[in-house]
Amino acid sequence: MKSCFHPAVVILSGLVLLGGTPLAARAGTLPNLVFILADDLGYGDPRCYNPDSKIPTPHLDRLATEGLRFTDLHTPSAVCTPTRYGLLTGRYAWRSRLKSGVLWGWSPPLIEPGRLTLPALLRERGYVTAGFGKWHLGLGWATREPVNFGDGPKPAADVTLVDYGRPLSGGPLTAGFDSYFGIPASLDMEPYVWIENDRCVAAPTAWCAGDKHQRQGGGGFYRAGPMAPDFRHEEVLPEITRRAVRFLETQARADRRRPFFAYVALSSPHDPWLPTGRFRGLSRAGPRGDFVAQTDHCVGEILAALDRLGLARDTMVVFTSDNGAHWLPGENQQYQHAANGPWRGQKADIHEGGHRVPGLVRWPGRVKPGTVTGHLACLTDFFATVAELVGARLPPDAAEDSFSFAHLLVGRRPAQPVRSSLVMHSGRGLFALRRGGWKLVEGLGSGGFTPPERVQPRPGEPPGQLYDLYTDPAETTNRYAEQPTVVAALRAELEAIRQNGRSR
Repeated sequence: MKSCFHPAVVILSGLVLLGGTPLAARAGTLPNLVFILADDLGYGDPRCYNPDSKIPTPHLDRLATEGLRFTDLHTPSAVCTPTRYGLLTGRYAWRSRLKSGVLWGWSPPLIEPGRLTLPALLRERGYVTAGFGKWHLGLGWATREPVNFGDGPKPAADVTLVDYGRPLSGGPLTAGFDSYFGIPASLDMEPYVWIENDRCVAAPTAWCAGDKHQRQGGGGFYRAGPMAPDFRHEEVLPEITRRAVRFLETQARADRRRPFFAYVALSSPHDPWLPTGRFRGLSRAGPRGDFVAQTDHCVGEILAALDRLGLARDTMVVFTSDNGAHWLPGENQQYQHAANGPWRGQKADIHEGGHRVPGLVRWPGRVKPGTVTGHLACLTDFFATVAELVGARLPPDAAEDSFSFAHLLVGRRPAQPVRSSLVMHSGRGLFALRRGGWKLVEGLGSGGFTPPERVQPRPGEPPGQLYDLYTDPAETTNRYAEQPTVVAALRAELEAIRQNGRSR
């Protein structure tokens, strides 16, 4: 497989924000924004990143041809809830109450009241803001008496106390969205209901028996729990896409002087892997590969709608993933498909396969087609980037871990550097710091799904991991013991970022 790693890139730091005149406005009107977030799509799944991929991804490949492709883009966490928090707030989620793991379907809202979010910022600039798909950031369920469900996989209170006829007290609408249609959390987490704006479309009066993972001979993994009578797991991905396209059709008929922001959080290819109809057997990577192919098709439906409605030229489309693929080494061998590309590890891991993800940006007339950047970037950076594009000055208590790369999009060399370092976080709470080619991991083990999760060092062994990604992108050689000066500097920087409450 060809590696897309670029050892000679210059890593930059800093933040440029405009005070008034949007960067986008200097070249025309404010762009519409469509942000498509896949769930568990790996770096090696799209063919534009991995020519040997066993999955057809013509629509993602088209985005790469028509726009900018990142090769060193990272999620702030190797699992989904904290990444979504970081994307919408520009802040690392480990600064919130969530120190490891993810939320669940009954969890209360994670985004703090009063915290500026990306959709709220855009709404202040005149945008129509709409969200679709997987929320997974907690909901303020209305109950018949005060309860706290907690953040664990098992609710700490009786879920029969939920009053589904009353509006939610916290969720997408309190986080800056004008409208939202989607599901509470991952497709394998109860309750299985549709949320429209601040209400359940239908109460979960039925019961889902759950099923085993395809790896164990089941039809697709999901947990047992309450379910709305008409909820169908296999229809969730198509319905998210239909709703997003319907929104675009509405906006095409609306006042074109008011731009829109569409956040499309796909439920795929996270398990349960439920490809429908013609997508079954379309790939050569099993049911997950087929589900990735269907994910690509959904992106194609959105791109086709933009073309058909005459919106494409005025719309910036962003596609990325919330973390790496949950793909086992045996499946790499079985299908000869490296879902996480050349990187070590998988979803939840602190190693590159857990958090280095595809990133594609198309903006006709602004982003030069077919370009590739090796600049270090994080999904938290989209907040400051969009703020610069629309001319919004960020207050000091917002987007604390976000750095603008707006000038990279329009093909200009930044007046100031972009980002010098990046903090990464595993599913089980293991920290890492990247600076230049050096990557320091604060412990041994993967910190995630790949065993061993944690390793206690034996006497004389290094207590952490240090890799030179420029010469060893596969993270095969731990240089912790031989580089004490580098280790000390990176440890000090990581601790400063944690203690200061901000990266910038």
